[in-house]
Amino acid sequence: MVAVIAQAQTLLQIGQVAELSNVPIKTIRYYEELGLLKSSGRTEGKFRLFPPEAIARLTSIKKLQKLGLSLQEIAEILQVYDRGNIPCDEIKQKLERQLVEIDRRIQELETLRAEIGELLSDWTPAASRSGEICPNLQRSMSMEVQSR
Repeated sequence: MVAVIAQAQTLLQIGQVAELSNVPIKTIRYYEELGLLKSSGRTEGKFRLFPPEAIARLTSIKKLQKLGLSLQEIAEILQVYDRGNIPCDEIKQKLERQLVEIDRRIQELETLRAEIGELLSDWTPAASRSGEICPNLQRSMSMEVQSR
């Protein structure tokens, strides 16, 4: 009985976890629903209880999200950890893939930037003709069709 009381005193209610981790209660519930976080039961008043380690887990989840990993990828990492293994290799692989994806998106943005810059450099004040929303865009679209 003393051990049960001592354990209950070390567990944190969801509000305490939210406050200590700066993660909203709604998000904590969602993470629990996804299996990213596990409660250790409930109080008599039905409040979720979490071990103090939940704070570090939430911090890790938020850091991995900030680095661009999806919740699915984070779940995979946490499964490795929950099996008793250190998931550093998995994290490294996912971050390397994330870096490749970032480079791809940067290239797409640079291409888009060049296209917009070219469009703007040829911009001329124009009166709208029937059926044209903007003659500058029409001219640009016509040039694209001709270049294909």
